[in-house]
Amino acid sequence: MTSQSFFWDRIANHYASQPIGDETSYQKKLDLTQKYLTPESRVLEFGCGTGSTAIYHAPKVERILATDISDQMLNIARDKAKAAELDNISFEQSTLMEINSTNEGWDVVLGMSILHLLPDKDAHIRKVYEHLKPGGVFVSSTACIGDMGSWFKFAAPIFKWTPFLPSVQVFGVASLKQSFIQAGFNMEYEWQPEQDSAVFLIARKPVG
Repeated sequence: MTSQSFFWDRIANHYASQPIGDETSYQKKLDLTQKYLTPESRVLEFGCGTGSTAIYHAPKVERILATDISDQMLNIARDKAKAAELDNISFEQSTLMEINSTNEGWDVVLGMSILHLLPDKDAHIRKVYEHLKPGGVFVSSTACIGDMGSWFKFAAPIFKWTPFLPSVQVFGVASLKQSFIQAGFNMEYEWQPEQDSAVFLIARKPVG
C-alpha cells in the first residue's frame, strides 16, 4: 500500500467514532443507490473506509467486495459486518487499480468520498468503466473543491507535498462530469445539496 495508508490507519478509530456530518443527505444517497440494487447484484466498493455503506447495502444484494488501502479501517469494517451477521460481504486491502475483474464484471461500483483523494481521477473512472458489466452503474459522491468558496481549495495542493497526508485534488463538478463522459459513461442522476457539498452522481455504462 502507499504511504498514505499510514495516515488512514492512524485515524481509523477516531474516524469510526465520529457521527455522520449530514445524516439526511447520507440517507438520501443510500436510498437512491438502493433503487439500482437487486438481490442478484454483485457490488464493488473502493475506498470503503470502515464499511458503513457496504454493510448497509449488503442485505439487498448477492455479494459485495469492499476495498480500502487502510488495514485498520478494514479491521473495523470486518468487526461491524460480523456484528451484523452478514456473510455476503468481504473486505480486501487493495486499490481499485489492483483489482482483477477480467472474468467477473460488476453490476454496481461504489466510490463514495474517494475520487478527490486519488492522484488521477480520470484513470480511476476509466478503470471503474472496465470493471462494470454493460448496463452497470457507477455511484459516486465527490467533494468538488474547485467549486467551493472555502479557503480549502487554495490549501489543498499543499497536501501533495506532505507524504503522510492524503493527496487532495482540486476540480469542479463540470470537470468531474466530463471525466465520466470521456470514459464512456452516460450520466443518469446528479444531486448536490449545497454548493459546498459533495456532488452525488450516478452514471451508467452503455449496453453494446
